[in-house]
Amino acid sequence: MESKDLTRGGILGNIVSFALPYMLSYFLQILYGLADLFVIGMYCGVESTTAVSNGGQVMHMLTVIIIGLAMGSTVRTARAVGAGDSRGAARTIGNTITLFLTIAIVLAIGLLLLTSDIVRWINTPTEAVEGTCDYLFICFMGVPFIVAYNIIASIFRGLGDSKMPMYFVIIACVVNIILDFVFIGYFGMGPTGAALATTVSQICAVVIAIIVITRRQSSIRITRNDLRPQRNILRGILNIGVPVALQDGFIQVAFIAITIIANGRGLNDAAAVGIVEKFIGLLFIIPSAMLSTVSTISAQNIGAKKIERAQATLRYAIYITVLFGTVASVIIQFEPEQAVRLFTNDPQVIVLGGQYLKGYVWDCILAGIHFSFSGFFTACGYSIISFCHNFISIVCARIPLSYFMSALYPTTLFPMGLASPAGSLLSVIICVAVYIWMVRHNKFVSPH
Repeated sequence: MESKDLTRGGILGNIVSFALPYMLSYFLQILYGLADLFVIGMYCGVESTTAVSNGGQVMHMLTVIIIGLAMGSTVRTARAVGAGDSRGAARTIGNTITLFLTIAIVLAIGLLLLTSDIVRWINTPTEAVEGTCDYLFICFMGVPFIVAYNIIASIFRGLGDSKMPMYFVIIACVVNIILDFVFIGYFGMGPTGAALATTVSQICAVVIAIIVITRRQSSIRITRNDLRPQRNILRGILNIGVPVALQDGFIQVAFIAITIIANGRGLNDAAAVGIVEKFIGLLFIIPSAMLSTVSTISAQNIGAKKIERAQATLRYAIYITVLFGTVASVIIQFEPEQAVRLFTNDPQVIVLGGQYLKGYVWDCILAGIHFSFSGFFTACGYSIISFCHNFISIVCARIPLSYFMSALYPTTLFPMGLASPAGSLLSVIICVAVYIWMVRHNKFVSPH
């Protein structure tokens, strides 16, 4: 594994060179779910679409929690690289492998035992229960490979290399799309086929990644001693990763809570919300890329004691996300139904989805801002701040507003869609206040 120095050169150039491969990787990961929905919509009915969208929401929640937990490894590795400590980077990577191997095994067993309960907890419509159970059971069997891929990707990004994860996910995405048509279209396997395609594609990505890693020469070599758990390293990884995982988990809990609310409105509303959540994932590629980019670049610069460069990285990221979010939000206002029509031919679902998307899309602007701040706080070792502002926004705005808007406006999803940007606005206010405090008191590195 080779590291890339992000403490030198143009800041904007570093952001672009790191973010572009990450964005493509993120886009392709989202394409997994979109491909499943697209193909299932071509060959199956609304109940199968709802099953895949509900199951996909659960799997997306699981994936982002894993990625969030792995952020501790990304930041610790990036700091070691910035400080020129190759042995520290090796120890962090070795302990990451040991930690997440254990987590993957325990997680897979637990989720397989709880499959039926999870389907019931998310209030899945009766028509979609069987398909959702089949989809989740197969995906849960592949959890160790989902964990393995995302850990490998997080380590590479901590080393400053966002290109290798992109290559791995390209292979997985191609395999997934081909198998979707084979399993769903040719064999008529419905949600089960979608789950099989996703699981097999992840296995392919992990196998290829391991082959590449074992054959590459690197200045950072992992020894058997590096795999031995070391309390201070594990604590450092978890101190950063756990708050990020909880933050991402609560965001997904909010999405699932909204899914539950939509499920209670009926099958068409549930399908509309599920489709829009997938499409919004596409628009969130740049905000999400900025979070990871700011975390990695700022962490390397903090490790090299170049705080000004870390702050400049945050400013550039905010400029980029606000510009993109504004353009995307304005464009969607004119033809929101066209985006929904990509995934379904049902006229009622298209109308409802267009209403929901028209309100929801404004979150692209505000989420981009607080995502960038979250990346910076995480790089500084204050990932607990990111958790807190997201928790507050979810509990005080996103979920309650979704519920009340759904109850007050039962014939349209537009007001319900506005709940997400309202929650992000609260997060932005908190982030700006905390950042001002950090600047005034020069609190840019956590003592932990």
